[in-house]
Formats: sequence, structure tokens, C-alpha cells
Amino acid sequence: MKLRYLPLLMALTALLAAAAPAPAQEAAPLISLPSFAPIVAKAEAAVVFISVTQTASAGRQPRRPASPFNDDFMERFFGFPQDGRPPQERKTRGQGSGFIFDREGYIITNNHVVEGAEEIKVKLNGGEEIAAETVGRDPKTDLALLKLKKAGSYPFLVLGDSQKMEIGDWVVAIGNPFGLEHTVTAGILSARSRSLGAGPYDDFLQTDAAINLGNSGGPLLNLAGEVIGINTAIVAGGNNIGFAIPANLAKGIVNQLKTKGRVVRGWMGVIIEKVRPSHAQAFGMKEPRGALVREVDARGPAVAAKLKPGDVIVRFDGQEVKEWQDLPLIVANTAVGKKVKVVVFRQGREFSLDLTVAELKDADDSPAAKTETEALGLSLSELTPELRARHSLVGHEGLLVTGLEAGSPAAEADFQVGDLIVEINGQPVKNQGDYRAALKAKASGELASFLVKRGDRTIFLTITLP
Repeated sequence: MKLRYLPLLMALTALLAAAAPAPAQEAAPLISLPSFAPIVAKAEAAVVFISVTQTASAGRQPRRPASPFNDDFMERFFGFPQDGRPPQERKTRGQGSGFIFDREGYIITNNHVVEGAEEIKVKLNGGEEIAAETVGRDPKTDLALLKLKKAGSYPFLVLGDSQKMEIGDWVVAIGNPFGLEHTVTAGILSARSRSLGAGPYDDFLQTDAAINLGNSGGPLLNLAGEVIGINTAIVAGGNNIGFAIPANLAKGIVNQLKTKGRVVRGWMGVIIEKVRPSHAQAFGMKEPRGALVREVDARGPAVAAKLKPGDVIVRFDGQEVKEWQDLPLIVANTAVGKKVKVVVFRQGREFSLDLTVAELKDADDSPAAKTETEALGLSLSELTPELRARHSLVGHEGLLVTGLEAGSPAAEADFQVGDLIVEINGQPVKNQGDYRAALKAKASGELASFLVKRGDRTIFLTITLP
């Protein structure tokens, strides 16, 4: 073959190779989404519809719960009017969800579903309606335990391990939104350890499974059909942002309600706040961590343990305090009378102190324990990133009004839930310590002037101190 034909043959070979079919590529494996039908079939028999009856009267107006979120019974069930005036005496009805968690007929639901109820009816999945009684309630975590009055062996759900759940895991919610019984929704676990400013034991799971008015008290389930949360709250105006009480927190509460009818919590006698970067720098800490002691209660065990304002608690009874809001839960779950080691960061190094845990008493048990906030009828929350975002308060400082007692000095002064207290008597208010200090500077009977941000406006309100 002559060499002059070689380039032509090479070009023809390349053309044929390009036209040849490409080798078959291995198809990507198909991802199969789970079916929730088996979970629902197993769980729905234990999910119940709860209806309650309560008498609302002008002389016995329930206190508006200190809650930054909108939930199903704040207006419809408890009868809180839009204009703040107490209702006339009348029968009110409300409804919610719950689930049976043992075969004897004990039911877990939210405290706000049954608080103040004079009559409780529970409708089972088959339609049978049975009267129930309240065994115990815990307003601090918004949990309640009911018992069916009719003896029997009932289907029940198991409380799972909420700590094993990972962000992105599938979850299923079953409840009675807007009275639509046994509605099933699904989604994922969106976040954990959410603090909403509702109380010292905030530790909510967040989910995008649709939770609506009437879902309160219903179960949030994992793919094994175990309860990993009790649906509790939604964000007003939010889109699929719901919150549930973790099952691990509920287990201890429910067991105490079942055996004692109340919850006993540990107490150390300190007021704490967040360790900010400026604090860490001033104290010589490498990074912000732990809980900063702002005040030490003279009646509490912290005095004998020699804790001081300015101490940063970094470990309690062997448990690391990563964030300041971790400490109340750790202490509350510690047995009363237990002797523990408290590790604090003080003057550039760590110290270990011995403390004997005491029992937390409700403020109502001791008139002397009533705070200035309670006397004015206000419930206040320091701003968290979630509260700043929800109330469009990014870049602002102050205390958020999350609850208001009808007929209180604050209500008469025209305070509203959602107000941000910026100053008192000309003094900036950034936390509870600033708030108390400003009020203590005025004597009983004197006027206190509050600078308040309300929406896009800034207004002054005055209260005569009781």
C-alpha cells in the first residue's frame, strides 16, 4: 500500500470509531422513598381526639401563657379576647390531640389542652368516646397526663429515643388539626434544641411535617413507629415550622406525674445568662461556653457551695454545659439531695465546687419569691436569634413581652404581647438584670416610664409600681 493512502485510512478509521455506539453505562440506582402506611396502620389506634369543657368568667380570667408562638387554644379554648377584656361567664369548648402510651389507658397530651378543664372526653380511633381525668400537669414543659375512666386493655405507643434522631430523618405526625380527626402528615426533623423563650426548659425539636391548630398533644413518630416528640407549637405566620417536646424530656416528666401527680426538680439557686464573646474575652476564656452566673439566691445551695456572680459554670455533675440554656435542664433532672461537682471558670482558671442539689419550689408557694415582673403582670423573654427573626427585631436590643395578665398593671398601661421594652426610666434594658435594676431604683407608688418598640413605632408607657 502506498504511503499516500495512509492519512485517508486513518481518517476513515477515526470516523467509524466515532459512529460506533458507546458502551452501555450502568444506570444510577433508584432511590425508593419510604411508605408511611405501615407506621400509620400501627400507630393510629393509639392516637386520640380530646375535647374539653371549661367555664370562663370575668372574675376568673385565666392568665395568658408566656408563649411567643401561636397555638390552638390561646384564643379559641381559653377565651382570650383580642381587645384584652375578660369574657363574661360562659361555657367554652376546646379540642386537641393525645396518644395512649400504656395499655391501662394513660394518655400524654399538652398541658394547655386540658388546663382548667372541668370535663374531658376522649374519642378513640373507632369512634368510642370515654371520659378521662387529669392525673397531673406540668406547665413548665406544657405536658399533661390523663387516665381513661373506663378500665380496659388499650392499644398504645412506645416512647422512643429522641436523642438518636438526626437532622434530616423522616418523621410522621398524627393528630386532629382543625378537628379533622386522624390526619397524617410527614416531613423531616429540621432542627433540635430550639429555644422559643417559652420557659427555662425549652428544648424543642423542629419539624417541617405539617402541624396545625389542633395537632397539640399528638405524637411525632420515627420510621419505627416510636414517639420521638409531642407536637406542641407552631410559628404564627410560619410555613411548616412546627415544634415538639422531645420524648427523652417527656419520659421523666410523665413518670413523675404518674407516680407523684407532680414534678420534682433539682435547684441550685442561681440566675444565669448567656456567655457572650465580650464576656469570654474579659474573663480570659478561649471561646464563649457555659453559663454565666448573674445572681446567687441567698436561700439556695449555691451559697454554701461558694458560687459567686461572675462565675462561668462549664460542667455540672459530670455533664458539660455547652450552652447556657443547657444548665436548667441538667439541674432540673438531677435528684434532689444529690451531692455533685460544679466546675466553674473563675479568674482565668477552673475550680471544682461541691453542691448539694435542693428541690425547686414554685414561685406561687412563697409570696416573697414573687418577682417584679409577675407583680406587673408581664412575662418577658430575652431575645434569642429565633425571636429576633420571628419578630423582625434583628439589630434591636430589649426584652420581649411574651405574656400579659388580664387586669394587671401592665394590661391597664396598654402593654401588648409582642412589645419590645427598650428602656425603663431612661436606662437601656438588654436583659432581666437591667430590668430588675431599673425597677428597684423606683419606690412603690412611683411612676416607671417604659420606652417600648411596637411594630414600626416607638411609644412611652407608664406604670405606677405596686
